[in-house]
Amino acid sequence: MFVKKDEEFVCINCKKKVEKLKYTSRDHCNYCLHSIHVDITPGDRKNECKGLLVPIYVESKGSKDKIVYRCKKCGKEVRNIVAIDDSKEEIYNIASNYAKNGGK
Repeated sequence: MFVKKDEEFVCINCKKKVEKLKYTSRDHCNYCLHSIHVDITPGDRKNECKGLLVPIYVESKGSKDKIVYRCKKCGKEVRNIVAIDDSKEEIYNIASNYAKNGGK
């Protein structure tokens, strides 16, 4: 069950201040696209892992693109919907690096 948590924060990866998203929950940095492994279900903030979620690729299925992350601490892969203000350059870089590495 989705729990709305739209909070501003300072990104642990790039150190930039990230503003609230305002239309849904902010769950990753819109500059570098990194996140923290804090949710078990979206918005609950109950995951004890707290590892850095590194974007590894972007998947396009249906009407919503999703960033696929791998946690540096536990190795789990999670998905977050691309936000309207996410860096298009970073999305391109993730997709380009994934393709260069043969989908790895």
